[in-house]
Amino acid sequence: MKKYILLLIVSVLFLLLSAYSYVNAVSNNLADSVFRLHVIANSDSKEDQNLKYKVRDKLIEYMNTLTNDMNSKEEVIEIAKAHLEDFKEIAQNVVKENGYNYDVNVKIGNFSFPTKTYGDISFPAGFYDALKVEIGKAEGQNWWCVMFPPLCFVDVTSGVVPEESKENLQENLGDEEYELISDTKNSSVLDIKFKIIELFESIGTKLANN
Repeated sequence: MKKYILLLIVSVLFLLLSAYSYVNAVSNNLADSVFRLHVIANSDSKEDQNLKYKVRDKLIEYMNTLTNDMNSKEEVIEIAKAHLEDFKEIAQNVVKENGYNYDVNVKIGNFSFPTKTYGDISFPAGFYDALKVEIGKAEGQNWWCVMFPPLCFVDVTSGVVPEESKENLQENLGDEEYELISDTKNSSVLDIKFKIIELFESIGTKLANN
């Protein structure tokens, strides 16, 4: 009996290690391929939430003028770093133009993200490089999108990401990663893999934030 129990324990440990290795590889590939935008409102009041969206729109508009011809995440991050003060100034101007005196904090770093869906593309929870914008006390709801490949302009209510954006995304990801994040996948195996990644990364982000 002890022999079977030991065999069971070894098998479970092997499966856990295999799952962890898979999650780590896929998560790293995803994180290495995208640059995200994270905007946090001052509070959850209707006025502060509306202000958040106005700041978001101006930042995306400006970012698109800078990175329209960029083909890699590294290029986009370098451009963003070079114009970090511009992003802050734009956000601060939007705040002032709307009659508020909130300070704005803008930084680039590696931050934890929950699982998020953009149209028919879903990104699992994990740590991603991002441009983070904090308005005022930054105690309100968050707004996320993907700046590279450009998915920020996707109308999530339509449930569809334009083919051009998908092609750009697919070019920057491996086949495995792209199939996993595409909600058009019809494989139950891929669904299970996505849930495994989501589980491991959610636990990881919670532990890191505590």
